[in-house]
Amino acid sequence: MHSLYLITGATGGLGKAFAVECGSRGWDLFVTDLLEDRLALLAGGIERSQGIEVHYKAADLTQARSRAELFGAFRDEGLRFRGLINVAGLDHEGMFLERNTDEITGILRLNIESSLLMIHSVLAFRDYSVPFRIINVSSLGAYFCMPVKATYAASKRFLLDFSLAIRNELREENVTVTVLCPAGLPTNQVCIDAIEAQGMMGHLTTENIGAVAHETVEAAVRRRAVVVPGLLNRVLLGLSGLVPARSAADIIGTRWRAAQQRRFQE
Repeated sequence: MHSLYLITGATGGLGKAFAVECGSRGWDLFVTDLLEDRLALLAGGIERSQGIEVHYKAADLTQARSRAELFGAFRDEGLRFRGLINVAGLDHEGMFLERNTDEITGILRLNIESSLLMIHSVLAFRDYSVPFRIINVSSLGAYFCMPVKATYAASKRFLLDFSLAIRNELREENVTVTVLCPAGLPTNQVCIDAIEAQGMMGHLTTENIGAVAHETVEAAVRRRAVVVPGLLNRVLLGLSGLVPARSAADIIGTRWRAAQQRRFQE
């Protein structure tokens, strides 16, 4: 058996795009997400279309017991990995005081706790004969203080900083870390509605999912640290350094509240 690339959040739009991209390169996969039936459909479709081997197991990565069962399956099946693509993530958009504690802790458990523990645990199953590639999915929002998405943006900032730090720690271990920081991605209906609510700017900053997956995997192979898809997004990121954080938060907060209002009126 060849060593595998592990993809979390695999049945979402971006997870599927990464699975297809890896499959097109002939890389065997292990995919995980919440629902077994969706994983089975994804695995079967990619195996037929790409001619690769795809393993799968459903897991709730916010739960310690479910993670332990997943890692136990790796051990029992004698699996070895050559890469990890951490796609699984969660957001509950809205004002902080309007979110309940389960929503807030859910973001922290999936975006931060799960991502870190997946990396820590999967490295114990790595294939030492090849470079090990880690891709973490952060967000362009990681670079900004974002009212209405405060917990989400802060969690993605944590993931960005953590990724760059362990990239330095692991470079002597033949392990690379690449962090993806996209703006809008039409991965599901909630995301599409949010993009629509942002109007022209939402459309201009939105990128094609397949193209993002291809660019990111290529960047990981080339050992690049950060991927910000889209020329306009990179320009906006460069200009953001000229605006004080407090002013940027005021601008972003005004735009997001207006976008939310439009969504509720439709």
